[in-house]
Parts: sequence; C-alpha cells; structure tokens
Amino acid sequence: MKIMKKIYSLLIALSLVLVSSCDLDLQQDPNNVAPETASLNLVLNRIQVDFATFFNQTGDTGMRLTRMINQGNNLYEQTHQPVSLDARWTNAYANILNNVKFMLPLAEEANFRRHMGMARVIQAYTLMTLVDYFNDVPWSEALDPNNPAIDGLNPNYDDAASVYAVALASLQAAREDFAATSIGTPQDLYYNGTWANWVRLINTLELKYHLNRKLVDPSGSASAINALISANNFIEPGQEFIFRFGVNLTDPDSRHPRFGGQYTPGGGGDYQSTWYMWKMTEEKNPVVDPRARFYFYRQRTTNPTDPDQLRCLGEIAPGHYLAGGWPFCLPGTRGYWGRDHLNAEGIPPDGLGRTAWGVYPAGGRFDDNAGAPVSPTAGALGQGIHPIMLPAFADFMIAEAIHTMDGVNGDAKAFVTSGITKSMNFVRAYSVSTNQAGAINTFQSQAAFTTQVEEYLDLISRQWDAANADRRMNLIAREYWLALFGNGNESYNLYRRTGQPDNMQPGLLENFGSFPRTMFYPQNHAVTNRNANQRDEARRDRVFWDTNPEGNGWVY
Repeated sequence: MKIMKKIYSLLIALSLVLVSSCDLDLQQDPNNVAPETASLNLVLNRIQVDFATFFNQTGDTGMRLTRMINQGNNLYEQTHQPVSLDARWTNAYANILNNVKFMLPLAEEANFRRHMGMARVIQAYTLMTLVDYFNDVPWSEALDPNNPAIDGLNPNYDDAASVYAVALASLQAAREDFAATSIGTPQDLYYNGTWANWVRLINTLELKYHLNRKLVDPSGSASAINALISANNFIEPGQEFIFRFGVNLTDPDSRHPRFGGQYTPGGGGDYQSTWYMWKMTEEKNPVVDPRARFYFYRQRTTNPTDPDQLRCLGEIAPGHYLAGGWPFCLPGTRGYWGRDHLNAEGIPPDGLGRTAWGVYPAGGRFDDNAGAPVSPTAGALGQGIHPIMLPAFADFMIAEAIHTMDGVNGDAKAFVTSGITKSMNFVRAYSVSTNQAGAINTFQSQAAFTTQVEEYLDLISRQWDAANADRRMNLIAREYWLALFGNGNESYNLYRRTGQPDNMQPGLLENFGSFPRTMFYPQNHAVTNRNANQRDEARRDRVFWDTNPEGNGWVY
C-alpha cells in the first residue's frame, strides 16, 4: 500500500475548498483518516500525546487514593464515580489503542519499525494500566465494529491475566522492532530519537510487569526479574521516560495541567495532602526531605490563623486521629496548608493561601520562602513533566523484589540508597533546567543541596539498620512513594501489592468506607455495552495479581 504523506487537517480543508467544483464520494467520511491518506508520523504523534493525557487521567486517581494529593470525598464509596472515568476509557480505547491498531499494519508494510516499536510500548503500558485499575477489560473483541458476533458495540471482557500477557508480548515485539532495520524517522516526543533508550524502557516495564505478578507466579516472576537484573539494561539517569510540557498559554495551552489548574489569578486547584507534606517536612525532623521545596510552593510561610479560611483550625482532631497519632489540619508550623485525607468540606476563598504545586513536576514555583501568591506568570510557567518511568523507580522495584521474593538476590539497602539519590538528583536537575534556576541556586547551592541529600541518606541508613524485615519493607515503600510524586499509577500498584507504606492517614470520619481495590467501570461502557457488569459500590474486586487479604485490614 502506498503511504501518502498528507496532513489530515489539510486534506479536510482542501475538500471543503473543492466541494463545489468536483464530485465527492459520499461513502467516504471526510472526518476519519483512511489508510490511503494517513500520515503515520501524525498518527504516532497523536498516540504519544493521547498517552500523556491517559497517564495524567489514571494517575490522578492513584495519587488521591494514596494520599499524594487530597481526596475530596467523605467516603471511599463516593470517590471516582463511573461518569468520572469515561474520559480515560474513551481515550484508551477510541484514541490510543484504536490508533495503534490502525497504524501497525501500515507501518509494517512500510517497514517503519521504529514507529511500530514506540506504538507497541505505549500499547503495552496502556493495557497494563487498564488492568491495574479495572481488572478484566475488553480486548480480543474490542476495536472491531464490524464483528457480527458482538454486534460491533458489545465486546466481552477478557481475563485480566491474559490482557497482561498481551502487554508483555507487545513489549517483546517492540524490542524486536527496535533491533530491526527500519526506514522512516518518527517524531519521538519522549526520547528524541535515541532508540536504545526505548529498549532500556522496555526492560524497565518488564520489571514492573513481573513485580506486579509476584504473588500469582512467584517462581516465574523471580526468574524473570533475576534475568533482567543480570542484564542490567534498565533506564539510567538521563534516560527518564517523561512527557515534557511547554509554556504556551493559548492556541494551544501547552502547560502542565496541574499548573494551569492552580496558577490562576485566584489560585485554586488541588489541595495538597497534609499527610504527604507531613511525611516530607516533619516526620524525620530535624531532617527535611530535600525535595520538599521543589514539590510544594507555599503561598504563606507561616500557618493561617483564621478558621473562616481553614475550618479545621477551630476543631478538635477526630478521636481516631488522636488515638492513632496522625497529624490533623496542618503539618507543623511553616505554612504547609493542605487538607486531610477524605475531606469533603466546602471550599472557602483560600485559593491564594493554600500550598500549591511546586516547580517539580508541575512547572510551578520553587519555594525560596518568598510567600507570594501564585499567578499565571509565576514560576516555570507550566514547563513541567509527567514522570511516567524514572531510573529511581527501577531501583525501588528491584529493592522490593530482593526483599520480598525468594530467589531474587542482591543488596536491597544499596538499591534503596541508589533510588533516593537518583530521585533527588533528578528533581533538582530538572528544576534547574527551567527558568527557576536562578531562584534555586541563589537560595541553595548545589553543594548545599548535596550535603542535605547526604544527611537524608545517613538517616535512612540508620533507620534501615535498626529495622526488622517488616519495617524494612515499609521503608522501601515509603521512600519509593515519596519519589513517585506526580505518578499515581505506580503508587496505587505499590500500595495494593505490598500494603506499604502502612499506617496511612485515615479518613476524617471514623467509618470512611472500604478502600477501592479496583475502579467502577466507566458509565459510557456500563450503559452501552450489553455485556458490561458493573461493580458493587465498595469495589471490593481485586486485580488478578492482588491476592492480598480483602478489606481495610490490608490497605485503608
């Protein structure tokens, strides 16, 4: 098939210009790309951009459930209703997976193997993530509207484990694509054409795949992880799998979505998590996590005192908070203004008081104690990133595998130390690549930052040496969770897979419902697919790889 290099939007515009002077084939929908008019570069670009959106859509759920940012509901049963999940489902199936299916045979015929490799990696991540959130999902009967057996609109579910296996096969096929001779040079929005980095990413995603499956296939997962560790070809510093945002305000708005939602003339957007900020700034006192000033920007550097702005100032902590020793209302005295877990109180006019996203990963402002309000012209102007897979994450996954799986050998403590170091160095390095470099270096030199990192690592080393096996797993998970800021997909998996970090801040109500181990199926799927089976309100169903105990005794 001949691949015509025509831009889709230009084709539509041209058809409108010529409509009065030539005959049209009215059976051809001008709003849909046809194989003979498709530009594979543009199709792949669309896949890459939609994938970044999918990561943000799904990760938001994981961040809220694992206390990275506030979950603004009183009960778990009220969180993430079916209608709120429509966009990610549509994006996954109608956009990403459908475009991958459309593109692969065309790219194969044209010998565009790098296009194929990139598309298959994105397909694999998307399929794994769908399973991680929904368990059984349609696949073998999906994306085929002409299949009379399913009437085009009613695909049955595939077993979740089989969809996971499809994802692994997609990763392995992608590895072959990148090893093959190829023509065509795609626009690579993630690695800028460094194809070896895609191979390293494939190995890192395979590590994630096998670690998630460790409870359902202990020996097979251990063997596969050992082979990956021996090959030692994971992503390393400088090879981060991230999506980069720009600073353009309109036409289009290219800024990080967290920046656009919070750096407005009136502030607003998300509340940060009291628990997460406490973990970073107070729990290890006097040692403060060196990443805190990059993660969070305080619009005030002292605590508020007006209960009309922060209602909890006039309240006594709930009894179960007092009994469990959890922080309530504010973490410390330095103006870290967020909300406790499962807080659905009304929102007062506090948009210019609450703690905002910082320079990392949202492209906001570095916290140099300025205490100034946020605005659309503040900080890095939205030049943030989506941290989809970082080298630090691989180290923490390896540490978990060593510590929890028979037959996986190595020094778990060394990998934790390496993961923390890589995370902290990357957070600062990315931040100084923005326009915040002057503010960062003026406030804290590289040498001072390095000293702070060394003090943190020394504390972690002492905690590790003093801990038993259970507390060491908690330490691995806690430090991984703190490195995951901006990535809710891996934190949600980590929490369900290990039950760690434990002792998480509970909901404000004493009976706050059951922690959802899976999501509702989206509304548009549940009401249009005759084969859909909606979950019960508590979403007690567990993902196939989660064989841990049911209920809030494991995670809450």
